[in-house]
Amino acid sequence: MNVHQQEIHFVICIDNAEYPAALEQRKIYQVIVDEAAAQHRLLRVIDESGEDYLYPQGYFIPVDFAPSVQEALLRAA
Repeated sequence: MNVHQQEIHFVICIDNAEYPAALEQRKIYQVIVDEAAAQHRLLRVIDESGEDYLYPQGYFIPVDFAPSVQEALLRAA
């Protein structure tokens, strides 16, 4: 596993117009780093299905949490 795969990133959904069943506005989602997707302005997000799918970057804003908050979010998942 490379360093990028070990990084933990979270985003908040700000638009779910095209994916209302898969994404909830104002909800926090975990991102899986995918450099190929990023080149196409997409994010690999673990959505409501519990699986990771690609979504437009513009649907989300990135957020940084303290390590203790990140750990709590991962335990709650």
